[in-house]
Order: sequence, then C-alpha cells, then structure tokens
Amino acid sequence: MEKKKSLLDILRQKGYRLTPQRMMVLEAIEASDDHISAEEIHASARARYPYINISTVYRTLDLLKEKGLVTETDLGGGRYLYHPVGKAQHHHLVCGKCGKVRDIDATVFQQLRDELKNKYGFNAEFEHIAVFGTCKNCEG
Repeated sequence: MEKKKSLLDILRQKGYRLTPQRMMVLEAIEASDDHISAEEIHASARARYPYINISTVYRTLDLLKEKGLVTETDLGGGRYLYHPVGKAQHHHLVCGKCGKVRDIDATVFQQLRDELKNKYGFNAEFEHIAVFGTCKNCEG
C-alpha cells in the first residue's frame, strides 16, 4: 500500500518554495484531527515562530485552495474552516442560534446528486457544505 503524500510533499513536487513559515502552516493543517481555522493555524505556528504573520497563513491557504489541496467551509458570520481534501469527505449542520457545528456524512446528499443528474443532466459537485438551521437543543 502506497503511503499518502503530505501537503508538503505535493507542493514540493509542484516546485513551490517551502519556507519555514509555510511548512508550519502545512504541519498545523495536517496535524489537526478536525477542521481548523486560520486563527488556529496562526496560533499553532506562532507557538514555534512568534514572528509569523497571519497574512502568511492566508496566502498559504489561498495557494492550497487554488491547487485543490484543502477545502474551505463557510460557517457564516465570517467563520471559515479548512480541511485537507484527502481526509474523509463530510458536510456540516450549523445551528444559527447556538453556533454548534455537527458533521454529517457525505452520503446524505447522494439522493440529491442523483436527482440533479437524472432530472436536469447536472453533475453536482458537493465538497464541504454547511447547512444552516436550528439544532434540536435550541428548537426545544
């Protein structure tokens, strides 16, 4: 079984310059067991290198999104989370009242994907989707 390539390996293979700051951003993303915000990435990198600027984090995230290596999920209210593309695909339920985010399996959208294909001839690409509503605790 072939070892999965890291984001670092992929960028190196594509000929991108790998500064220590960029490597810290990549390591923070890959070390996260869950989605991670730019601010969390910045805090992780800053613990090792106090002079790293948040703009370095955003530029690296922009590059990774452009190259299809990370997904960006808009959770509303200016909150964005990032996730390596290679990790399990899933979507999110976001409570508009308490802000709780719950992951849901990607298969939930399979019926919709099939229906869009059959009825409209449209091949929908569902990456990371945030569905907004109210959780059962807030619905009360």
